[in-house]
Amino acid sequence: MPSALKSSVAPLYLLACVILGGSAQGIWQNAALQLLGVAIIAWAISATSDEPMPPSTKPLMLLALAAFVIVALQAVPLPSTIWARGARVQIADGYTLLGRPTPALPISVTPYGSLNSFLGVIPPVAMFLAIVRLNAYRPSWLAAAVLAGSVAGIMLGALQVASPIPIWYLYRETNFGFGVGFFANANHMATLLLIALPFVAAIAAAGKSRNIQRYSALLTILAGIALVLLVGIALNGSLAGFALAITVIAASGLIVLPGPSFNRPLLVAIAGISVIASVGVLASSSIGGTNIGQAVTTSVDSRHEILVTTAKAMNDYMPLGSGLGSFRRVYRLHESPDTVGAEYVIHAHNDYAEIALELGLAGIALILLFGVWWFMAVRAIWIGGEGGPFTRAASIASGAILVHSIVDFPLRTAAISACFAMCLALLADRRVPPQQETTDLRPARHLVIG
Repeated sequence: MPSALKSSVAPLYLLACVILGGSAQGIWQNAALQLLGVAIIAWAISATSDEPMPPSTKPLMLLALAAFVIVALQAVPLPSTIWARGARVQIADGYTLLGRPTPALPISVTPYGSLNSFLGVIPPVAMFLAIVRLNAYRPSWLAAAVLAGSVAGIMLGALQVASPIPIWYLYRETNFGFGVGFFANANHMATLLLIALPFVAAIAAAGKSRNIQRYSALLTILAGIALVLLVGIALNGSLAGFALAITVIAASGLIVLPGPSFNRPLLVAIAGISVIASVGVLASSSIGGTNIGQAVTTSVDSRHEILVTTAKAMNDYMPLGSGLGSFRRVYRLHESPDTVGAEYVIHAHNDYAEIALELGLAGIALILLFGVWWFMAVRAIWIGGEGGPFTRAASIASGAILVHSIVDFPLRTAAISACFAMCLALLADRRVPPQQETTDLRPARHLVIG
C-alpha cells in the first residue's frame, strides 16, 4: 500500500467516528464503525512489520488484554458457590423456593448487555492499533481530522440553534436548543471541542520549522480555527465546556511557549487551579440541562444522589461486579421508589464509579493501573522531554476527557472513545517525529556550475 494512502487510514477512521459515533442511538452508524474497526483490527493482527512496536506501548497493551480477560470471564457460567454473593443471593434463593438446583450462571447479570458494551470497544481498539501497530497515520493528519470534525460539528450546531424547527438534530433524544453538532449530548460535543484546542497549539508549534511567510499564514489560519472553536463552546452552552475551557487553553499555551519562558509557571498554576475548580463546579451541578446556573430540582438530576445510589449497588455486587453494561438495570433496583419519576438514569455520570460497579475489584485495579501508566507517560513527556508537540497535545486532550469522566460519561460514545484512543496511542508511542530544517526566508534556489 502506498505510504500516503496508508497514512490516511487512521485519520479517516477518526473523522468517521467523530461524524457517525456521536450517540448510542445511532445503531446503524455504530454498526458501520464497528465493522470497519474489525477490518482494521484484523489487518493489524495479520500485518507484518519490520519495525517493532515501541516498548512504551506494551504496558497499555497488557492492560487492554487484562480488561478483555476480565470481561470474558464475566460471561463464563460459574457454580453458585462463586457467583451467589451479595445481591445475587436472592437469585439463588429463588431457585431454592422453586425446589430446583441452583444452576451455573455467569457473573454478568445482563449477558447481552455485556456483549453490546463489548462491541462498543471495537472503534477505540481499532484506532489504537492503526497507530501503534500499523503506523497508518501522521500526527498532523490526526489533528486535522479532529479539527475538521469539530468545525463541521460547530456549523451543524449553528443550524440547530438558529432553526426555529428542530430539523437539524440527528438524534431523537437530544439537548434541543443547544448546538450539539453530531452528538446527542451537548456535554459530549463540548468534550470534542476541548480535545481540538490543544491540537491547534500543536500544529502551531510543529509549524515553527517553516519559513516566516508560510508560518505567518499558518498562524492566521489557526487563529481563525481557534476562534471558531471558542465560538462553538459558547454556542454549545455546556457547563462542562465553560468550566474546562480555561484549563485546556492554559495547558495548550505550554505547547507553544518555549521551555524557559517566564509565563510557563503562571500557565501551570492557572491550569492546576482551574481544573480543581472545574471539578467542584461540575460535581455540584445539575445533569438535567446544560445552562449555567440551572438548579437541581429533583433527585434524578443530582450527581450526588446518583453517586450515592451507585455506591449502594456497588456494595451489593462486590467483589465480582454486576457485569459490563449492566448499570441501567442494576441502578433501577436500588433507586428509592419515592424519587422515581418519568426520567430515568442510564449512566452514573461518573465513569470510574460505573466501572467499579460493573467490573468490581478487578475494574478498580484496572483504573488504578491505568492512572499510574498515564501519569508516568505525562511525566515522561513534560519533564523527560519525550515526544513532540502532538504528544503534548494528546496528554492535555486525554487529561480533559479523564477529568470530564469524573462527572459525566463521554467515553460511552464512539466519537470520544476513538479520540481518547488516538491520544493514548500518541502517548504510548513517544518517539519524536523528524523535524524539518528551520529557515527564515523562502527556500533559496542554487545554481550549480560544473
